[in-house]
Amino acid sequence: MRRVRSPQLLAGLLAGAGVAHFLLPKPFDSIVPRTLPGSPRAWTYASGAVELALAAGIALPHTRRRTAGAAAAFFVAVAPANVKMAVDWRDRPAPLRRAAAARVPLQVPLVLWARKVARDAA
Repeated sequence: MRRVRSPQLLAGLLAGAGVAHFLLPKPFDSIVPRTLPGSPRAWTYASGAVELALAAGIALPHTRRRTAGAAAAFFVAVAPANVKMAVDWRDRPAPLRRAAAARVPLQVPLVLWARKVARDAA
């Protein structure tokens, strides 16, 4: 039963994150690495749109394998934003500092989860 729900849970996580990028963009703007060209808001909206597209692709069985593989790559690609957040929040209160630091290693299980969804869909 868990295998059946895993893709839907991953799709739900991505959809929720994607919607959050549009409803509450400011926190996401602040973690966009400054080395990226263009405005942080454009990157926030673009990554939100990618998350929504990945959610849709994972939710559909016939596109799940490829899209879950793309999600794994996406989780790797956004890791620098989480590193930036951890560095920028070094002077915040301890609970916020720990939360920001926890986002960095959290990328590893997300990548592994997406890869497993892709393998199970094959």
